This record gives sequence, structure tokens and C-alpha cells, in this order.
Amino acid sequence: MAMAALRREGRRFAPLISHNPINAVRSSLISEDLAPQGARFVSTQIVRTRMKSVKNIQKITKAMKMVAASKLRAIQTRAENSRGLWQPFTALLGDTPSVDVKKNVIVTISSDKGLCGGINSTSVKISRAIHKLSSGPEKETKYVVLGEKAKAQLIRDSKKHIELSITELQKNPLNYTQVAVLADDILKNVEYDALRIVYNKFASVVSFMPTMSTVLSPEVLEKEAESGGKLGELDSYEIEGGETKAEVLQNLSEFQFGCFLFNGILENACSEQGARMSAMDSSSRNAGDMLDRLTLTYNRTRQASITTELTEIISGASALEG
Repeated sequence: MAMAALRREGRRFAPLISHNPINAVRSSLISEDLAPQGARFVSTQIVRTRMKSVKNIQKITKAMKMVAASKLRAIQTRAENSRGLWQPFTALLGDTPSVDVKKNVIVTISSDKGLCGGINSTSVKISRAIHKLSSGPEKETKYVVLGEKAKAQLIRDSKKHIELSITELQKNPLNYTQVAVLADDILKNVEYDALRIVYNKFASVVSFMPTMSTVLSPEVLEKEAESGGKLGELDSYEIEGGETKAEVLQNLSEFQFGCFLFNGILENACSEQGARMSAMDSSSRNAGDMLDRLTLTYNRTRQASITTELTEIISGASALEG
């Protein structure tokens, strides 16, 4: 039935094509993207259907932008407050991303949902680069993946290196207690000399910065402290209570990882919502541009149809008078 209707449309516009080459070229340009294969003209019904679909998509993208903006406002304050957790550790222990160890664990933080630009691909690219740099004949590098999107990308070529994967982290709002339990589970299931947490640090709605935070194991911390440098200042602190230096470093390392992980998850969630806002805003604008083009196409097609009918009427009247 649809093809028969299209054939009828083609026969209906045939006189216009044969008598007016300019209109024929214009109609072919109009129908280039919308007309089915074999049809010489686009039906106004096809254009109306496409316009309706684009309008529905635009409504969805605008709604998703508003939802992302609402979630961003709720998470941004928590992410900014969480920065106060890791800053004291950096002041005390310094930042040692270039430390050379045998067992590296890359903790890649990503989202469970898409439609947020290239934020997840960026985290995966950084993780792969770190894996390549830290690999060697006597070294072992594993992944701990948080989020469905990073898991889906890394599992393609690094399945054997994925030690642990956790998804649906942001299904419910996270607090520090939940992240601390998660960090404890990770530490129990992996052997490491250095944990490298990869996430996207939130800068603004349209900007995020790929970041890596390094957490050293208690044994490596002790070795680094003995070798001097920033960690050498640990010996100048006085330890209260009956705990030994090794026990203090153990607790310090575990607490540091929990704080870094909590901040990384919140920062990445902020960056995700900001990237989603930008992506949905661009999609809404693109849908508006497409609607303008489709409206122009619809008006031209409708005008061509009216012109053809007028031409047929005038031609018939002229034939009768002659």
C-alpha cells in the first residue's frame, strides 16, 4: 500500500518534472535525504512523520538536560566538600605518581549510563596509558573497574587484566560509610604496591580534568620514608598509643584510599552530569536546526504540489478553450 501511494505521488508530479527542469532539480535536492529508494519525490506525509519524531527527541533531550542540571546541583556541593578529605594526605605524604613498584592496581572510575560525551572514553584512555607505562617483564598491573561504561570498553582488549569490577555505584546517593566498605572490599581482593585512582575532576559544567591519585601500600610507604624526601618527614611525628609504625602506616594507607576513592567517585559523578548537560544541550540545538530544515522541505514540497495542480488546471482549461 505504501509503495502504491508513492507511485501515485510520482505520477502526480510527473508533469512538473517534464515541463519545468528547475523545479525538477529543486525537488530532487529536497527528496535526496527523505525519499525512499526509487521515489522521485518526497511525500509530505514522510516529512510530517520525520518532523514529529524530531520534536519528540528534542523534548526528551531537553528533559534530560533539566534532570542532569538538578542532579549536578545536588552533587557539586558534596564533591567540593570531599576535597578537604584528601588534601591533608597530600600535605603529609606528598604526591608520588612516578613511583616505580612491581604491583600496580589501576582503579578506573566511570559511569553506569551513557549520553554524557567522551567522559568515560577519556578515563579508559588514561587507564590504558598508565597500564602500558607501568607494565614490564617483572611487573604486574591489574584493573579494578567501577562503572559499566569503563567495564564495557576495557573488557574488549584487557579482560584478563581486570581483577574486580563493580557497577551500579550511583544507583543510590553514596555516603562515606558505603565507600569505605567498598574500599575495604577492594583492598581485601587485590594485592598491590600502588593503587592508581583514575577519575575526572570537576572544573565547571563544560570542563573536567582527567586526574590520577596514587595511594601506596604500607610497605612501600615505609621504604619511601626511609629513603627520605617528602615521606622522610614521617619520622619527625610522634606516635601516641601502643601502635607501632607499621600499624600506623597500615591505617594511614587504608584511610587515604577510602578518602581518595570517595572524592574520586563524587568528582566523576559531577563531571558526568555536567558532560550530560552539555551533550543534551547540543542535541536539542541540533534537533532545532533539523526541524528548521524539515519545515523548509515541507513547505517547498507542499508549494510544488500546489503549483503542479494549478499547472494541470490551467493546461486543461487551455486545452478545452483551444
